[in-house]
Amino acid sequence: MEFPIPGVYSETGIPREFTAPGLDSEISKKDTPAVPAAAAAARGPGLYFEIGKKARDLLYKDFHTDQKFTLATCTKNGVEITAATTRKDEAIISEIQTKLKYNNVTLDVKANSDSEVFTTITTEDLGVAGLKKIVSFPFPYQTAGKAEFQYLHDYAGISLGVGLNSKPLFNLSGVFGSKILAVGADAAYDTSTGSFTKYNAGLTLTNSDLVAALTLNNKGDSLTASYHHLVHEESGSVVGAELTHCLSSKENTLTIGSQRALDPLTTVKVRYNNHGMVGALIQHEWRPKSFCTLSTEVDVKAIDKASKVGLSLVLKP
Repeated sequence: MEFPIPGVYSETGIPREFTAPGLDSEISKKDTPAVPAAAAAARGPGLYFEIGKKARDLLYKDFHTDQKFTLATCTKNGVEITAATTRKDEAIISEIQTKLKYNNVTLDVKANSDSEVFTTITTEDLGVAGLKKIVSFPFPYQTAGKAEFQYLHDYAGISLGVGLNSKPLFNLSGVFGSKILAVGADAAYDTSTGSFTKYNAGLTLTNSDLVAALTLNNKGDSLTASYHHLVHEESGSVVGAELTHCLSSKENTLTIGSQRALDPLTTVKVRYNNHGMVGALIQHEWRPKSFCTLSTEVDVKAIDKASKVGLSLVLKP
């Protein structure tokens, strides 16, 4: 299992492949504080990783085959503490995270059962509206330290990341346009090899109930088209699809999925791809910000094999 180092290694346009081992203890998206309307409007097109994110969340978020338990709490002075344990096959990995925010600075420290410590310092409002700095210090991976600058404007979203070592990896991504139509590019250059490790491009179109995206990834070898459609707001009915075409192998992968709210506290999701993999989950908010998620995955082309089942429990007193 892989643990994305916060900041440069997080979902900010930096490639998922640059990760260090550990535990992914992300709490459900429903546990994320809502962004004020004014702040959301000022974000414009957002950052590059947000191109196609709604469809990815619908099709892949919360589908898992592990057993996860997460306990989160907050002290009176505002310190957030989260403890998580994941069982994957026969391995058990635990993690504890502490987050403290003071004025415009946030300190985030994570430690896991593999004796790894990840420290992230995020500074906002650096004298320029929309500018943010993120610095991460992983231990014992000192050479994997990263610094990142993010700038959000009404018509642009730019992210610049650089490794804190003698031969750093540079990552630059930018999105230009509006919240309705935007184009972007994402590239990484490794000074140790003198070559580009990635270069991607994307286009997104958004309206009140539909988000469509087209991206060119893997150094131009794969083309992905996705869409996310809110069918009925009151029932929470959403449908989405993602089609990826590999130019070198001529292989296509089509994934379709849907989501619906059974009641205000219970949501079900299903997905299917052309390789015969079927997934389903049901998530229930049994108390405010506390979720129980049960998911399963079946290979219909090998129905004789046992299906995989995952369970996630998130508690926030």
